[in-house]
Amino acid sequence: MRPLIRTARCWLLRARVRAMATLPMAPPAAAISSFTTRSLYSPSSRSHRLLLARFFSAAPAPAGARALRAAASAVEVGGVKIAREDVVKENDPTNNVPDTIFSKIGLQLHRRDNHPLGILKNTVYDYFDKNFTGQFDKFDDLCPLVSVKQNFDDVLVPSDHVSRSYNDTYYVDGQTVLRCHTSAHQAELLRDGHTHFLVTGDVYRRDSIDSTHYPVFHQMEGFRVFSPDEWSGSGMDGTAYAAAELKKMLEGLARHLFEMRWVDTYFPFTNPSFELEIYFQDDWLEVLGCGVTEQEILKRNGRSDHVAWAFGLGLERLAMVLFDIPDIRLFWSNDKRFTSQFSEGKLGVKFKPFSKFPPCYKDMSFWINDAFTENNLCEVVRGIAGDLVEEVKLIDNFTNKKGMTSHCYRIAYRSMERSLTDEEINNLQLNVREAVKDKLKVELR
Repeated sequence: MRPLIRTARCWLLRARVRAMATLPMAPPAAAISSFTTRSLYSPSSRSHRLLLARFFSAAPAPAGARALRAAASAVEVGGVKIAREDVVKENDPTNNVPDTIFSKIGLQLHRRDNHPLGILKNTVYDYFDKNFTGQFDKFDDLCPLVSVKQNFDDVLVPSDHVSRSYNDTYYVDGQTVLRCHTSAHQAELLRDGHTHFLVTGDVYRRDSIDSTHYPVFHQMEGFRVFSPDEWSGSGMDGTAYAAAELKKMLEGLARHLFEMRWVDTYFPFTNPSFELEIYFQDDWLEVLGCGVTEQEILKRNGRSDHVAWAFGLGLERLAMVLFDIPDIRLFWSNDKRFTSQFSEGKLGVKFKPFSKFPPCYKDMSFWINDAFTENNLCEVVRGIAGDLVEEVKLIDNFTNKKGMTSHCYRIAYRSMERSLTDEEINNLQLNVREAVKDKLKVELR
């Protein structure tokens, strides 16, 4: 029997986020103007609970249709309802979370036992249960709203790192983000005394549009601490011992699933660091980053004489290989032709495509400005076309004699479930062009 999954209620987590609001450094104003990776803390006083209740309660609902929309926009995570207004703040210049992203909060695909992501998560859990019986605590219901400190500072992400920018991260406000990685819960769990744990959850990153990238995906964080007694007789120092144990553990998990290889890499929170790549569609695809945890993280959390390893596993990319799923958008489909193909405990059932609908391509050219980024463009396109956009690809660029730079992007539209009409696609493209011009302040050609 699978061990009970430990949960942390979102309102408790949010208490810590708000309490630390004065600690993290807000992103630079320049990043904001360019367009807009939990706590188990348990406040005991009644005043704390009342404060949190007021924070998470929606404002008094207006009458009529607006009231219906307000009621429909509340989602539940960890047993607590979160209103749209808590995440999408249209009048806050530091907020860049669109409704398309808010709509994914609370869906928790990884907790559905008949979904490819849930099947994969449970298979990984079974591996740890059989090989490390009773050692690893499991968390899969931690709230995705975390502080900037939790998401970046606690895992030693440099203050000037690109991942902190509004181009890469979804900011709820200047001090709160949608977690970019499940590592955002690492420090809190260490402080609460956990030394072996797995954290699974949805994570959020502003990203490009293609068949293997999506702004919401699912990640599993693994973490294990070693005491000096565990490596003292091995003939290795703590770092070498933890690295060897990490690779041995992950190889045991990976080798029966797919062809794999190790690649040396860099992460700010581990040293040495590695990436695990799998062979997929005639190419190597990175699915896992890992390494020996930086000593500073352990020192800050009361374990200066210990060593640890950590890994972050991308569930979608593994599931695409194991279930032969060609497009990451399919994981979000409610079409029974997709969902009925999978059942609890059956790993590696090959997906049978049900859509033969061809893509439709539309090109768009414009003169860019200094604030332009491709992630911003993709965010605008996705905001109009949703999951009907399959890919946004730069196909041409040039700079004229006046120093103006032009980009030409090809947008591929395709539904995974039906055929799109010419009228529908033309309307989408027209709306995309207008939104790109208005929101990105570019000059269309």
